[in-house]
Amino acid sequence: MGFFSLFLVASMPVVQVLLIGAIGAFLASGFSNVLTTSARRDMNKVVFTVFTPCLMFASLAKTVTLADVISWWFMPVNIGITFMIGGTLGWIACNILKPPQHFRGLIMAFCSAGNLGNLILIIVPAVCDEDGSPFGKDPSICRSRGLSYSSLSMALGGIFIWTHTYSLMQKSGKLYHKMHSKSIQCPADSDEEHSAADADEEAPLPTSIKPGEHEHEHGEENQIEAPLLSCESEVADKGFWTNLKDAVHKFIEELMAPPTISAIIGFVVGLVPWLKSLIIGDGAPFKVVQDSLQLMGNGAIPCITLILGGNLTQGLRKSGLKRRVIVTILCIRFVLLPLIGIAVVHAAYGLGFLSRDPLYRYVLMVQFAVPPAMNIGTMAQLFDVGQEECSVIFLWTYLVAAVALTTWSTIFMSILS
Repeated sequence: MGFFSLFLVASMPVVQVLLIGAIGAFLASGFSNVLTTSARRDMNKVVFTVFTPCLMFASLAKTVTLADVISWWFMPVNIGITFMIGGTLGWIACNILKPPQHFRGLIMAFCSAGNLGNLILIIVPAVCDEDGSPFGKDPSICRSRGLSYSSLSMALGGIFIWTHTYSLMQKSGKLYHKMHSKSIQCPADSDEEHSAADADEEAPLPTSIKPGEHEHEHGEENQIEAPLLSCESEVADKGFWTNLKDAVHKFIEELMAPPTISAIIGFVVGLVPWLKSLIIGDGAPFKVVQDSLQLMGNGAIPCITLILGGNLTQGLRKSGLKRRVIVTILCIRFVLLPLIGIAVVHAAYGLGFLSRDPLYRYVLMVQFAVPPAMNIGTMAQLFDVGQEECSVIFLWTYLVAAVALTTWSTIFMSILS
């Protein structure tokens, strides 16, 4: 296949994401006001607890085998490399650009944590469905393998995001509230743009109002301020073992998340022949269970894309980040990481670490080229730090991803075909 033909194949999944995302943006806008903030939150809970686990279980239980598990061992290593290299590049960028201190963890998170689940879950099966796909003539077999790879990527990516990225965002949130509660300014905020940014960011915080004004004039706001200050004092008193216990507790919570549990159960069912024969196959006695789970799992992809489009509408606002910071994040995510990804996958394949399935290598390469994980926005909201900045970065990264991801996907397929 020629480059242009591959480009058309690679562009179709991205166009589908853009079209469905545009519908989600319209539904979340003031013109429709259907996907309100609370509606997206509730819809996201259903996707997280029902649709995604059903899709992951149905795809893994149907296709995974012991030989597959052995041959897929490099995927967690590959994801770890994306986080390590992305985080290192983000750290270098922070030392060069010198953004406000409480934004450094945010920038490193955007550079290291990619959308390893939802977007790959959409793109990879869609590529298999396109005519002329270089991954086999049978779209159903390709799609089934692609869903298995994507489900494993989502499960592993979630563990990395809710440990490494969660720690970065938590530290940024603590620093942000500590700075404002003590009226501390960052040394890097001396220029006019950072001063204006701090003024904008301080406005919604109750801590920017004097204590006397809180006590006499703003009783309700004082109720909001108290948890922040008490939480900060608790953070200051925490010791090493308490922090370690909290980290282990959060890691266990992530392992107990519905998508992760469903992935584990799906692996077990796929690896145990007699369990697999109970629900998989035309003559399976509980085939209706697999069919029902597959039916619910099919709702995950459209719902995820609608939520994505609705969330991106929040990026149409000002932020306290300089343009060069956003440009740097775009360059790291869509130029440097994909180039490094090609080298890493090519080296791993040359050393015999990877199977001969080109779709598997394609997924490993795509893991280096995806835009940032949407969970970063959830963490920003959780720790009340850089929410507007997150929305702006998401808007630009996902707009650029429409072109960058299509281009890199085409390049990956041309290398593997």
